[in-house]
Amino acid sequence: MATQVLKKNRRRPFFRVILLILLLTPLLMLIAWYLTPKRKLVIAIVDKTVLTTSGQEHISLNWVLNQERFTKNDDQLYDRTGDYYGFFPLGDEKFAVKGLERFNAAQLERLSEDADAAYLTDTYGIYRNEWYKSGDSKERSGIIYGGMSAQDLALLKLMREKHKLIISEFNCLGSPTLPILKTQFENTFGVKWTGWIGRYFDSFDTTINKELPHWLVKNYREQHGGQWAFHKSGIALVHTDDRIVVLENKTHLNKELPHMFATEEGMAHYGMTEKMKYSFWFDIVSPDYKVNSVLSSYFIDANAAGIAELKRNGIPASFPAIIAHVGEDYRFFYFAGDFCDNPVELGSSRFKKIHWLKWFMYNTSDPLERKSFFWELYRPLVTTILEDYYGTLRPAK
Repeated sequence: MATQVLKKNRRRPFFRVILLILLLTPLLMLIAWYLTPKRKLVIAIVDKTVLTTSGQEHISLNWVLNQERFTKNDDQLYDRTGDYYGFFPLGDEKFAVKGLERFNAAQLERLSEDADAAYLTDTYGIYRNEWYKSGDSKERSGIIYGGMSAQDLALLKLMREKHKLIISEFNCLGSPTLPILKTQFENTFGVKWTGWIGRYFDSFDTTINKELPHWLVKNYREQHGGQWAFHKSGIALVHTDDRIVVLENKTHLNKELPHMFATEEGMAHYGMTEKMKYSFWFDIVSPDYKVNSVLSSYFIDANAAGIAELKRNGIPASFPAIIAHVGEDYRFFYFAGDFCDNPVELGSSRFKKIHWLKWFMYNTSDPLERKSFFWELYRPLVTTILEDYYGTLRPAK
């Protein structure tokens, strides 16, 4: 009996130490973050799809900027609610538009001098039915504001001429961007859009999944004699000419989700995981390999029926997810997906090295969860891009 009591008493200090470590670790991480020096890196952020003041469509970028202590001037960290160009919700269905469209040539020139980098996070825009509460957000409607503008593109061209960093992502090439601007972007940066976009849906059953766009189902039925015989999960592909292709799990797919596969460079230098599921919007683009490289590619694991469906519509089963040009002339990255929109908490960015605890941040068993994408791919990728570029601007002494 005495021996058991002695062993129990010996264990108590050990458990106390473990408990103390668990309690102190977050505090030490927070202190370390506050003690980390701030670094000025001016980024012109463009976001035209801001439905709420949470800034969801560019929050992932703000998380990285905050975690790495990058500032918009000598001492101020970025504010996700105000430090961007685009659409600003004000409440009660009121809004303000503060995009680059109001800039003249001289002002764009000045901005391209002042900014170290530019990032087009989302130019899809805001539509009447999703903004005004009386509308049906799942139906297409007239646009309030959106699309890559001539001024947006002019800034990117100026940044390219000045050998600076440019990041853009889905869907700066798709509707409502004008075709002439799309073509100019493609020719300038060596990225061509095929006209196809796609997304994973966890159910194609219209009685269950209320997230299915009504226009998607309607267009498919119009093109297939009124039929919509899908109930499982899968991938919907939409062309700019309104063609709809549905790949249903088991019927057309071996695996329900598209996956991204990183190259050796993507893993070794940019810290991306080798294989990553992707459950949000993406576009199908092709790069000019004379000027660009591919760091990661999507793969749709289709069975024989699915491969036949893809071939019928001229859709590849594998296509680029991340395109890069890293040279002395300029740095350019194209993310072929809605990469910046992830459900992350900005508060966690104030804990230095918080990614060491990333395993507690998500549960990969849910096919729709996107937190793992942020922690395993977006965070290391964008952090490395910004760190590399900052090093060229202000080399270490």
